[in-house]
Amino acid sequence: MSKKVRIDLEFPIHASPAFLYQYISTPDSLGEWFADNVNSRGKQYTFMWNDSEEVATRIAQKSDLFIKFKWEEDEEEDTYFEFRIEVDDLTKDVSLLVVDFADEDEVEESKMFWENQIAELKHVIGG
Repeated sequence: MSKKVRIDLEFPIHASPAFLYQYISTPDSLGEWFADNVNSRGKQYTFMWNDSEEVATRIAQKSDLFIKFKWEEDEEEDTYFEFRIEVDDLTKDVSLLVVDFADEDEVEESKMFWENQIAELKHVIGG
């Protein structure tokens, strides 16, 4: 199996960190932009798209700062996907950083996926 490649993306978002954090961490809010529906039981999150279902475990989080998930079916130990909120010290501009991992031949497709998902997030929150 080939080692996955880390993808780092940054998206400016016009929203407060606390407001944005709600949209990247709660099942109901994730269901508004990331997946068709999201359920959680403790640290287990079930993401549903059409007829597909994926389970991820929340492996780390810090309120108003970041949340990190690990896909259940991903066998590589050091892969995950993360949403991290950054605030520029000078301008106070808010950015959402997305970290993900993809096979080398799927990097561009993965970037397009995230660009589409974050565009939907911006549409939902008006940011």
